[in-house]
Order: sequence, then C-alpha cells, then structure tokens
Amino acid sequence: MLTRRHIRVKVMQCIYALMQSHDSSLEQQKKFLVASIENMYSLYLLLWSLFIELQGHANNQVALSSEKYLADATDDFPNKKKFVNNKLLQQLCNNPSLKKQLEQRKLKNWYLNGEYVKLIYKEIINAKAYIKYMQTPTSTYQEDVQFIRVLFESIIAPNEKIYDHFEDDKLTWVDDIPIVNTFIVKQLKKVNTDVKDDFFTPELLKDRSDMEYAEQLLSKTLLNNELLENEIEGKTPNWDKDRIADIDAILLKMAICELLHFPTIPERVTINEFLEIAKEYSTPKSSIFINGILDKLVKEYKEKGKLNKIGRGLL
Repeated sequence: MLTRRHIRVKVMQCIYALMQSHDSSLEQQKKFLVASIENMYSLYLLLWSLFIELQGHANNQVALSSEKYLADATDDFPNKKKFVNNKLLQQLCNNPSLKKQLEQRKLKNWYLNGEYVKLIYKEIINAKAYIKYMQTPTSTYQEDVQFIRVLFESIIAPNEKIYDHFEDDKLTWVDDIPIVNTFIVKQLKKVNTDVKDDFFTPELLKDRSDMEYAEQLLSKTLLNNELLENEIEGKTPNWDKDRIADIDAILLKMAICELLHFPTIPERVTINEFLEIAKEYSTPKSSIFINGILDKLVKEYKEKGKLNKIGRGLL
C-alpha cells in the first residue's frame, strides 16, 4: 500500500517536525515516524468504515420513513432499500478482516462523531447520481461499485468538513488524505465479487525492509546533518542556507544521504523521486533548484569514486 515515495514523504515530515519543535531526540523522531506510518493505515480504514456507517444510517432512515403517514421523496423510488442493499456496501459490512482491523485499532471516530455521517448522507441523497441510481429497482454488482466510486470521488473525498475533522484528529493526516483517497479509488477499480476478505485490508508495507529503509533514511539524514550541509555548500551561486526553503533543504539532505549511503538505490531513482516530492510539497521552482544541485553532486561523486552503487537497474 505504502510506496517508497510515500515513505520518503513521511521521513521529510519527521525532519520538518523536528526543525519546528527543536527536539534533538532521534529516538523520539523514530517513534513519530512509526506512529505516522501506522496512523496512515488507520485513516485508510476509517474511510472504508465511513461507508459501513452510511449504510447503517441509511437503513435506519428507511425504517423511520416506513413508519411515517405522510409521503416523502423516497416514495417515488421503486426500491427504497436499494442503497442499503448496494452489493459493495454489503460486501464491506460483512467483511470479517475489515471488522477485525477496526476493532483491534479501536477506531470509533464515526460513532463518536455521528454528525459527519449525517452530513455526508444528506449530501448523498440530494445528489443527482443518487436520485438516478434509486430510480431503478435493481442493479448489477459493477453498477453498484461504479455508483459508490462516484459518491467517493464527488462527495466524500473532496468534503472540506471531513478534511478538517481529520486534520484536527491527526496533523499528519493532512498529507495522507490524497494518498489514501487515490489508493481507495484504485481499489474501487479492481474490486469484484471474488476478492478475498483481506482485499480491503492490504499490508501497509510490502515487507520489513521498507520500515528499515524509513528508519535508516531518517537516522542517517539527521546524524549526518552537518556533513550534508557541507555537500550542498558551494554547489549553487551565493549559497546561503538561511535563504533556502526549509523543505528544499530537507529534501536535498535526504537525497544526498540516499545517494551516498544507500548503494542499492540507483541515483536516477533517487533524483526522480525527490524531484517529484519537491513539485508537490515545495515551491514551483524547487524541483529545478534541487535538480541542478543533485546533478552537480552526482557528477562530482562519480569523478571522485564516491558513488558506489550496486545491484540491478543502475544504468
């Protein structure tokens, strides 16, 4: 689920947090890194569980409407329970792996903040896509999935109140939301009736080596801070570390650290990854600035024999 680029972003966040708090404890930052990565998975689970809560709320609303004597808008629908019985929603509600993960992590955000479920549900039932969906009594599995995908992309993912709620809960979720949203959309494109229970609860990291990489990149960047600054000095005209944006300085140090201390990662992969991160998290000109410095350093390291890369994919 979490790619190396996402891991690099997590490390960047940790180093930036350290700079802002002036906390010099490496162990504290390692704990923050691990917690940040774990919390990202909690955010992912919460977004799936929101669908479960919406289904439950919809079921309650249908039950209440059946007890009313006055007609309402739902009377025009040939099957009032079509949304409740949406095949993907049922798949989520009856998924033991998802239920287990939510219970283990004690994720009760929607139970404690039910107003957000009601808010999203109100937007859903007023949406044109919902009205169109409810005008037919039945639909195929793929039609049900497509409908949920439309709801996610048009109502849930861009909802500012949900965004603010997540930001207030965990500060690191601000940067995690787009990543998690994108991953959920990818899953909605792949899901089918035959997926295993753990389809909705994939491993956060590919293997233990990813976490080791994250911890080593954090440690080596912080422990070699002065040396990394010296590597940058002189590679750009009138270099003044106080004039370089904080994020740019962090990304440069991380990239140089990866070039020098991670022999199995090709230099072109390192440069491309950090340029993409700079485009997303820093100023418009940052990627050009960073690319210029890294290109000079790579040439210098190769001439001096300091760039000792091993393994496949290095050409």
